[in-house]
Amino acid sequence: MNKRLFRPQFNQMETTEKQALMESLAARYNMTFLGLHTFDRWGQNCTTGIFKKDGREFVFVPGDTVTLGWEQFAVGLDQESREELEYLFREWEMEPQNPEEMIRESMAPVRQAAIGPMLVGRELEEINWEPVKMDDPRLTAHPDWLKEFRDFAWSDSSSLTLHQSARIERTEDGFQTWIYNRTDYDELLAMLENRGFSLPTADEWAYLCGGGCRTLFPWGDGLDYSMRLRWFEDMDEDENRPYDMEEPNFFGLSIAYDPYMREVVQADRLTTCGGDGGCNICGGLGPFLGFLPCSPHCKPEVQEDNELNGDYDFYRPIIRLENYD
Repeated sequence: MNKRLFRPQFNQMETTEKQALMESLAARYNMTFLGLHTFDRWGQNCTTGIFKKDGREFVFVPGDTVTLGWEQFAVGLDQESREELEYLFREWEMEPQNPEEMIRESMAPVRQAAIGPMLVGRELEEINWEPVKMDDPRLTAHPDWLKEFRDFAWSDSSSLTLHQSARIERTEDGFQTWIYNRTDYDELLAMLENRGFSLPTADEWAYLCGGGCRTLFPWGDGLDYSMRLRWFEDMDEDENRPYDMEEPNFFGLSIAYDPYMREVVQADRLTTCGGDGGCNICGGLGPFLGFLPCSPHCKPEVQEDNELNGDYDFYRPIIRLENYD
């Protein structure tokens, strides 16, 4: 494997060398090379290539050998996070616990992992929802759905979802509609393989999310309460401003920013990382424990069956550069 595709060597390359390497990747994988970009966040940075293929953006993520998993604070839990946990223990009339021991139960064991270089989809993608035209026969066969859509059109709402059936959203040009297709894990893997893509493994996902950080989150051992957090922010003031965790990380990826969104990874059976479907938030456990499943070190969750849930399960296509010289 070409050593220049690994982080220590890649980060030391001159811009012109990187440019040539990225152009050769674009040619090999039939992508459009959009240019080099420096992503700098949470004490890590990477100047890498951005690509486009079939309407989605990818970044090149260099490989590395990193330590993953978590057993203790690298810096220590900050005061604000500690106070939130202490408040929760009182509120729920629980015995005060050692936060480190409590968190460790949710974390994957510490391990070394050799991660190969890859081209990675920058955004999470929906699984079960298929965009359709309003006159699609699968929609028109359901007069009750169409009636709900008509009522929605006259309302002030921006979107309407009929549970695991159909969805409509107001856009600048009118309306966009979707229909829900039941899909299982094996069908998703087959569809991706058919298009030349894979899913990241749990170890690859942990690297894409944390870059090998030893703190609980990429930015530190506690929750940064100055960040604009989804589900805990009043959005009325500035609705278009993105949530901080959704902004590109040091690899240029929008990853692990919403506990309700589980990211499907490659495994023997349906396994997810980066969220718990909102269980902790729904349970009233507050921001710190609510966002704990977004830690790169959190144990991957093996789901009970292989059927994907379009409301909570999302995927990120990757291409492993296994034989690139």
